[in-house]
Amino acid sequence: MKRFLRTAWLAGPLLAAACTGNLGDLPSESPTTGEAESPVCTGGIEPGKSPLRRMTRLEYNNTVHDLLGDDTKPASGFVPEEEALGFNNQASALVVSPLLAEQYMQAAEDLAAVAAPGLLAKIPSCTNDTATSACKGEVAKVVEDLGKRAFRRPIASDEVTEYVDLFTTGTGLGASPKDPSIGIQLVVQAMLQAPHFLYRVELGTNESVEGDVVSLSSWEMASRLSYLFWNTMPDPDLFAAAEADELTEPAQIEAQARRLLADPRARAGVTNFHDQWLGLGKIEDVASSGKDPVLFPDYSDALLPLMREETERFFDHAIFEEDADVTSLFTAPWSMMNKQLADFYGVTGPKGDAFERVELDPEKHAGFMTQAGLLTLYAKPNRTSPVHRGKWVRQSLLCQIPPPPPDAVPPAPDVDPTKTTREQFSEHTSNELCRNCHRMLDPIGFGLENYDAIGRFRDKENGKPVDASGEILETRDANGPFNGAIELAERLGGSNQVRDCVSRQWFRYGYGRAEQKADDCSMAQIEEAFEKSGNDIKELLVALTQTHAFRYRHAPVPGGEY
Repeated sequence: MKRFLRTAWLAGPLLAAACTGNLGDLPSESPTTGEAESPVCTGGIEPGKSPLRRMTRLEYNNTVHDLLGDDTKPASGFVPEEEALGFNNQASALVVSPLLAEQYMQAAEDLAAVAAPGLLAKIPSCTNDTATSACKGEVAKVVEDLGKRAFRRPIASDEVTEYVDLFTTGTGLGASPKDPSIGIQLVVQAMLQAPHFLYRVELGTNESVEGDVVSLSSWEMASRLSYLFWNTMPDPDLFAAAEADELTEPAQIEAQARRLLADPRARAGVTNFHDQWLGLGKIEDVASSGKDPVLFPDYSDALLPLMREETERFFDHAIFEEDADVTSLFTAPWSMMNKQLADFYGVTGPKGDAFERVELDPEKHAGFMTQAGLLTLYAKPNRTSPVHRGKWVRQSLLCQIPPPPPDAVPPAPDVDPTKTTREQFSEHTSNELCRNCHRMLDPIGFGLENYDAIGRFRDKENGKPVDASGEILETRDANGPFNGAIELAERLGGSNQVRDCVSRQWFRYGYGRAEQKADDCSMAQIEEAFEKSGNDIKELLVALTQTHAFRYRHAPVPGGEY
């Protein structure tokens, strides 16, 4: 039974679908300035590319939970996604390896076995005779209902026939007499391995809006909305709106976006974005190398998940409880902590395990940039790393890709307990091989030198005063000297380039691909709406649903890019 399904149902269509996904291009910008050409929205509708998007592990777990009520999170054991542009949901990187295909099959078999009893109750006529028209009618109804939810669209009559035939075939694969349980399991297995379940298949309508541009159908729009905000399949209200064809106008889409954003499930989606954009998901990986126990006796691997949770909860509280704008994310003099974390920081805070808002010294703490998790992540086991901290700011917050290092890179200096980190990295400015690249990174990283390799504030290093002065070069509007993390955070928080970078990062995450020249108008629409809202993060998320790139696509061409 299993071999039949694996060869006949999965290998051809699934792997073929994987091969037709669009490879994302790099952003149309300079790697040193991050400047793109001024977007112009005076031409026709240009939606850019619409790549075929496979579910991530998170989306798979959420979807089978909502579809079948499964809580086992089977995708957690799948091979990890490849990352592109810092995100794991980029269509260009979501290929299907033989191992992943095998894992899909095994998960489908396990899920089908658990779902079968509940579905059998819906086909009582099949208990005694699976060949009757009454049995086939009940199976067809199950196929229609389950298929519409699994594929996020109405299931066609010829598809219903195929699944009913598969049920009939399956009932004869077990011991005599014919077993409807095996038949219904085959149906579920096949659906869970179909490209229309594993992929977000969006072909658009048959009617041209302009040239070869077509609108997405209401069913396709329902999926775009639900996976953007909730990382899962549409809920009953979205399905109802799709059934009524009420997801075609901007106002209809906006109303649903605001409804989804107001639901608690949106918080997990926003957390997923920040985990990937800022690298929060990698904080716990610090345990693999740890920190020097002599230099940092207060460090414990048990602190790492708390550090990650601090920053996740900070963004959640700021965005959903305080309607935060970009500036306040950088400059807020408070954070979210429990007692163990507050003790680690040496501040007065909660008395228990629950995380609460904690007011902090505004001369030492400013938003997420001075939180211990990120500072610990972008540091070495025995010292800070101005290079890694500077690169993180340059790449993630300014959307600038530093030039690659030369082939012959001098080794990092050994730790010298008589010098500060800044003094030890002086070779980066004196060595010609290092200077051009490190002038973009080190002066930013030096601004965070008041925070040691586990993210705690210090004003001295190795008995010497910390020099946290720095400078930002080659940006649109953040250039100039600064002194310390507070001034750095204020500079970045007030920068239009940073604001546009936040928009760009959400575009990449929300659309599953890199922005390109064809997206200039869509990017302009997002940035304009974001600016008009006072840089309110929730309004940015709504703006993502109103662009040409979100509402339209080019009609697929047989044999061409999807």
